[in-house]
Amino acid sequence: MTCSKIFSGDLPELVDEIIQYLRNDISTLYSSVRNLSNQPSLQFYPECDLLKFIYESLFKIFIERETNLNTFDNFIFSNNDRDYFYIAFKLILQNQNFINNIKNLNFTIFITSRINITTLISYLKSINTISSLNYAFYGYHCRFNSINLNYLFTSLLKNSNISNTLKIITFSNINFNNIFSFNEIFEQLNVLESIHIIDCNYLNSFIQQILNIIKPFKLKTLFMNNELPNIELLQLLLQKSGNYLENVNFGLLIKNELKLQSLELIIRYCMKIKVFELFGFDNQNIYLLFNLIENIGQNLNYLSIHQISDSFTSNIETSLIVLQNLGQILPFKLGYLDLNLMIENANDFEIFLKNSQNTFINRLCIKIMIREGDDILLYIKEYIMKKKRVKHLSFKVNNNDLFFLKDEVKEFELYNIKVQSFYYFSSESDGRTYDFEVGDHDIHPADTNMLAKWKLLDFI
Repeated sequence: MTCSKIFSGDLPELVDEIIQYLRNDISTLYSSVRNLSNQPSLQFYPECDLLKFIYESLFKIFIERETNLNTFDNFIFSNNDRDYFYIAFKLILQNQNFINNIKNLNFTIFITSRINITTLISYLKSINTISSLNYAFYGYHCRFNSINLNYLFTSLLKNSNISNTLKIITFSNINFNNIFSFNEIFEQLNVLESIHIIDCNYLNSFIQQILNIIKPFKLKTLFMNNELPNIELLQLLLQKSGNYLENVNFGLLIKNELKLQSLELIIRYCMKIKVFELFGFDNQNIYLLFNLIENIGQNLNYLSIHQISDSFTSNIETSLIVLQNLGQILPFKLGYLDLNLMIENANDFEIFLKNSQNTFINRLCIKIMIREGDDILLYIKEYIMKKKRVKHLSFKVNNNDLFFLKDEVKEFELYNIKVQSFYYFSSESDGRTYDFEVGDHDIHPADTNMLAKWKLLDFI
């Protein structure tokens, strides 16, 4: 019986049965591991110790069954995570064939978690199948950040095993200060297809090195939530890589004047934009965004526009500019449209709905703050629901989420429109949390908050 196996110490056999029963239901498997520790008869075991034992048992079973591991994720945000890492680390060193064929290698580390990964990196250097590397560091210890990145990056890439296999590199929340080996390393990567820069710091230092690379620098993603590089350096970077750039973000912390200058450069050098996020805008740079949308035309697949300002009146004025000018320039099909605006009354929003009737949107996420208490939902039903212009809808007005109006949700379902909670797939939920398909592409997790669930729009 199950209980007798637990108490007899035969937990691996029990875990083996769990895996076989739930091998195609990963979410249930995860919950089962958690629920096992909550059984009353097991409460005299410290929960963390029991979970570590289960974790180790699962790992051993995967190794014994010669599981073909495709992706190796290292997520370390706490001391407990560090302990789990060491458990896996020990088993991997004892069974090195377990990760011999990995293709995707991801490091997501919170800087306060001090870990020793020297031995593991030394082993990883011998693997010649890695095609994707993802580095994400979080925290404020810049020196420790640089030390870790220097070692993680240079140790893995300064060897011939990876030069003919590595196709994708992603940097998230990285401090590029005092790292001086980029040009040398990128020159020896022979099959590199895309580089993704996500909310990194000290971009000037990074770009100065990149400009010295003779090979094409295939920059696919440039998300700038915290800082912009020097405008002159940004221009040189876009001259070199603008033809490859597809995913762009300007965060709230970037000043509007700098957004204006940057948008001018993007319009000039980047014609393949598929993803664009703009958090915060004024009545000047928003018109440049309209120009960009018209220039890239049907190539655009994802658009997020958030108006965030201290002045309610100013927000209403600039939001009205969006509603009056955006709908008629959208492509015929969008994977995702995310609008966060402030309006005077529902008639302002109707303008956008009328102008955008030629566009089908797979996922539409709208948050509206409205000064007058008009029933804006009536317009949503008239122009979106009845015309079946979207597949998935998230809609929130003055903190009222359509998802919780069950009768309304059922009405939308009659038109094959799935209503979801605003925080399920809005850009506001954590900075960005995307866990769904956009058009024909999968959006993979790459970041609840900028710390733990920062999801990268990598369209890879």
